[in-house]
Amino acid sequence: MSEHVLIVGTGRDFPARIRAAHPGARTTVFCRLDSVGRVRAPGDNARVLGLRDDAPEQEWVDLAAAVHARDPFTRIGTFGERNQNHYALIAEALGLTAHRPETVHLVHDKHAMRARLTEAGVDSTAGARVADVDELRAFVLHHGLPCVVKPVSNSGSAGITKVTDEGGLAEAFARADGSYGDLPNAGVLVEEFLDGPQFSVEAVTEAGEHQVVAITAKFSDPATFVELGHVTPAPLADEVRDLIHAYVGAVLDALGVEFGPTHSEICLTEKGPRLIETHVRMGGDEIPALVRDATGVDIDDCATRQTLGRSVLPSVRTTLAEPRPPRCSAVWFAALETTGVLDHVSRLDEARSLPGVTEVTLLAKPGTRIAGLTSSASRVAFARAVAATPEEAVNAARAAAEHLEFTLRTTPHRTQAV
Repeated sequence: MSEHVLIVGTGRDFPARIRAAHPGARTTVFCRLDSVGRVRAPGDNARVLGLRDDAPEQEWVDLAAAVHARDPFTRIGTFGERNQNHYALIAEALGLTAHRPETVHLVHDKHAMRARLTEAGVDSTAGARVADVDELRAFVLHHGLPCVVKPVSNSGSAGITKVTDEGGLAEAFARADGSYGDLPNAGVLVEEFLDGPQFSVEAVTEAGEHQVVAITAKFSDPATFVELGHVTPAPLADEVRDLIHAYVGAVLDALGVEFGPTHSEICLTEKGPRLIETHVRMGGDEIPALVRDATGVDIDDCATRQTLGRSVLPSVRTTLAEPRPPRCSAVWFAALETTGVLDHVSRLDEARSLPGVTEVTLLAKPGTRIAGLTSSASRVAFARAVAATPEEAVNAARAAAEHLEFTLRTTPHRTQAV
């Protein structure tokens, strides 16, 4: 069967993956105008279409329908957060298999997600959308401190604040009241603070059946919540792992997830697992690479094959069941507290040659302005490593990241002398 796949968003390397997985397949990329320059090898696609950022959703649907009438699409896919709303509406209009618009809305709108999970009896974490600081104070008066204040829609841990005293409420509200990660400003959400270790759960769903592939332990900056490291598999007892598997399955059922990869972030509290957020996409922060190294399951490949309508659960389960020697994979990110312009990075080759290290990559180029750790985008490099135990893998990755030396240019503070 000839396949013509509409990819909403730039698609990263997935247009090429799809064409390689199905020889003869054609891809059309449909993205925002400000992203057209990030489409890889645009000439390898049947076409690349762009719309301005403020184009109404119906215009996205109408343009896709016009192309579909001339050159019908057989499949549709998206591989990031930014364009999922357009993707779901286009798929619904053209009769293509995709996440339903309601499911996309629920995972993007954390307040709506909380309400659905409470209604389903899955998670009773207290949370509320607040219009101003007075409503934020009212929530705190009822539920107490600490609390977490964050944007209703965000990514990359941006705009999130843990508030421990009432004096910090106004600043936290202002920080959350913005647009982050190319997602629109949907308001401010306050939630009870979840105390306990945090984990990411990668799963693959097919025909409404969920398979957890890996649980990843994460290490975050306590002030900004920005993630600094991950290790797969997380060191957990079997009964705890089974509890997390069942809980995440219940979350995905409640949100109506029927297929595809998901990335769920949870906190293991004294009352059991509680959801921080979930996404109908692969995880970021090199987590798919960690999962592949540790389990042999390539989640990106699963996403590619599912976009083409192929079954993946049997092969995923076969891979997970295969006997493997203990193998853990970790990533650690470098972040700088100093403010200035990045001039030079040294000791890169030395870091790459350290035992167990599989990759060291710079995220910030010379000339980048460094302004501290404010979101995932402010990290400057990462290192990945493998080892027989989680602790050894984390230590190896962290050692490589901390081996790097960064030279910054700074401007002296100018004051008037007296």
